[in-house]
Amino acid sequence: MTKCTVLLFARYADLAGAPSIEVELPEGATLGDLWERIREMVPALRSESRPLLACDRAYARPETIVPAGGEIAAFPPVSGG
Repeated sequence: MTKCTVLLFARYADLAGAPSIEVELPEGATLGDLWERIREMVPALRSESRPLLACDRAYARPETIVPAGGEIAAFPPVSGG
């Protein structure tokens, strides 16, 4: 198992009641797995299915493996206008 801290931004932080969350995952878990675990841990985020995820300050796809000691961030989708 690996532990990581996920930084939450904008409404994700508001819904979670904290700017970050500690998550424990099995080795080889993906960012998609990580987001599913967060949704299990924070009921207010269960309806949030399409976050923008970043790994080590670069946007990453859900199939990206969570690196040990990596910096993970989750942002709600944004729209311009």
